[in-house]
Amino acid sequence: MRPAAAPEPAPGGASGDPGWEALVTSALLGTDRRPPAGARGAGAAGELLDAAARRTLRRRAGLRPGPAAGPPAPAPDDPRPPLPEAARRRLEGLLAGRAAPAPAGGRRGPAPDLAELLPQWLALAGERGFKAPPSALPALLDAARARTDLRPRALALAGPRGRWLAGLNPDWRFALRAGGAGGPLPGPGDLGDAAAVRELWEEGLFAERVALLGAVRAKDPAAGRALLAGSWSGERAEDRLMFLDSLRAGLSAADEEFLEAALSDRSRNVRATAAELLSALPGSALAGRMAGRAVTCVGLDRTAAVPTVVVEAPHECDEEMRRDGVTAVPPSGRGERSWWLGQLVEAAPLSCWPARFGGRPPEEIVALPVADDWQAELHAAWCRAAVRQRDALWSRALLGAPSTPPATGPGTSSLAERAQLLATLDPAERAGWVAAFVAAHGLSEAFQLLGVCAVPWADPLGEAVIDALDIARDAGSYPWSFSGVMGLAERCLSPAAARHLESLAATVPDAEDTSPGAGAYWSEAFQRLVATLDLRALMRAELDGAGTTA
Repeated sequence: MRPAAAPEPAPGGASGDPGWEALVTSALLGTDRRPPAGARGAGAAGELLDAAARRTLRRRAGLRPGPAAGPPAPAPDDPRPPLPEAARRRLEGLLAGRAAPAPAGGRRGPAPDLAELLPQWLALAGERGFKAPPSALPALLDAARARTDLRPRALALAGPRGRWLAGLNPDWRFALRAGGAGGPLPGPGDLGDAAAVRELWEEGLFAERVALLGAVRAKDPAAGRALLAGSWSGERAEDRLMFLDSLRAGLSAADEEFLEAALSDRSRNVRATAAELLSALPGSALAGRMAGRAVTCVGLDRTAAVPTVVVEAPHECDEEMRRDGVTAVPPSGRGERSWWLGQLVEAAPLSCWPARFGGRPPEEIVALPVADDWQAELHAAWCRAAVRQRDALWSRALLGAPSTPPATGPGTSSLAERAQLLATLDPAERAGWVAAFVAAHGLSEAFQLLGVCAVPWADPLGEAVIDALDIARDAGSYPWSFSGVMGLAERCLSPAAARHLESLAATVPDAEDTSPGAGAYWSEAFQRLVATLDLRALMRAELDGAGTTA
């Protein structure tokens, strides 16, 4: 017999057993040279294997169990009310539908997309202060693991029990890093929690500290700033940048002293963020310095036949400008002087311009011609300033009328700029402006603008979108060209709009000049839209304690 592979050592320290060692030696040398005890001839190899099997079985049967691990601590109590039964079943269905395979051929069919409804359901449940049923916690944590956009609301619904369960499964450890996922963070208003706030700030993970600072800042901006100031000098540069960004919430003149000191920070990115925040405070010293620089670069030529804006961009970026957040080196393809000018105008308070232009209001300033091709640079900087300073008056002037061609306005050069300006207006005015834009230009250019409107869409906006979809269908447009807008409509239309859509869901024959099958696709899309709106209404009713799960 040739040497055999050595049997694996049996568990429980078999390698120290002389009998086992003898069997291993026989296996390594071969039974012809070293037969096992009591075995000879052709059957020696089989005897060896039988002996190894008997000894292994005996040792396993006689193995003493190790000490038992202690049971986990009991799950904490969650005092929030449970979900109504219909809503509980709905949650289970949404979580199960999240993992459903994509339809064959990429065609969605008329059924609602449950994965896209889950975020809305979580938002509604959170508004009502419900807790997740224990049986749904594993699937809820799996959903939050798979989709980061779900995490804040999913972990809030999971509450302290979800955090407790996450501690028992390494796949869910993200829930332990998400500050506040297991319940409300300690706040400075609770005197008994002051020590807990300090302990978490000094010893917590980075994500926990960011979440803590945000929570404290939301409750008491001064306390949040004081918390950050106490450890500022010892923080890493990348951490200082993230912490500084949290001051955007509740930003006020009281933060100016801290931000002014941060202008001298060792990190260029920290200095730039501090300067950006200070420029959002029109009364800050930095805003005043920027205004002084900007008005020397931009003025009004009254000697021309038509009053004209003239620009003389900076010739250098000095040390004081760099300290105030002006980046000296422009991006590739940008000229230095135009780059510096844009930063100065963007950071200057918009209130400095009417006086510079003879008392003219923003809409007249924006309408003035600009000499030497500086208009695009100047108007883009005013757009950024209006967004940063949340100035609705300037935003209206720069937006212009909704009937203006899609990619342009009096002071805008792209739909992205218009969307940012719209975000500074109140929700009703924003919806009205976009509704008029859709009525004038249709939906092909409206996707970015619709995305900044409050949900659910106001009735005038919803009606404008439905009318535009109807017009697009009748015109023989490709239905899949509007899939993005359809997806938005499913999430953002008021559920009451379903009644206006039912007539559009009927299948109509294809016209001669339309794409083959377009009518069926449109009908299917409208059917899905109606079904989704009806389901959203039912979800709300179930959470309010009415309705039954379909």
